[in-house]
Amino acid sequence: MSNVVSMLKVPSNAAPIAELILDSPCGVLWLAANESGLCYLRPISAQCAELVSAPKPSHQPAETILQQAKQQLIEYFAGTRQMFNVPLAPDGTAFQRKVWQQLMQIPYGDSCSYGELADQIQQPTAARAVGTANGANRIAIIIPCHRVIGKNGQLTGYAWGLQMKQLLLDLEAKSK
Repeated sequence: MSNVVSMLKVPSNAAPIAELILDSPCGVLWLAANESGLCYLRPISAQCAELVSAPKPSHQPAETILQQAKQQLIEYFAGTRQMFNVPLAPDGTAFQRKVWQQLMQIPYGDSCSYGELADQIQQPTAARAVGTANGANRIAIIIPCHRVIGKNGQLTGYAWGLQMKQLLLDLEAKSK
């Protein structure tokens, strides 16, 4: 596994204060951030509109994070970026954050099974819990839960649909 520096910030429990819409090969994506980092990246169909509805002061740090994420995603979809370095601020349990951190260690263009991921976090009997944490990932693509497949090598559940998962895996295989 690659040695990736953690981009996961300590949870700020702050709601997103800025959002951005991005057309991509996967469809229209919705990104939301707070002053600490990117909180959400998902297909627009899964958007939680109530998250950004209240006006907040000083959107500039969040807007800067969104622009950075947008540029890095454009490069990723063009096949010129394999690693992201935008600050992330997902809200999750300690176990979820441990799984998400390990997901970011899966090299671009590679995949692993839920069981292998459980082994990597020294919890070999936690494959199902790893799958649940994977499904709770709110930052698609950048926290690459699409790189986790079934132990038989088959595509398994993906919160944003198997078609998007296959598209992302194909994009990475082509650009690797």
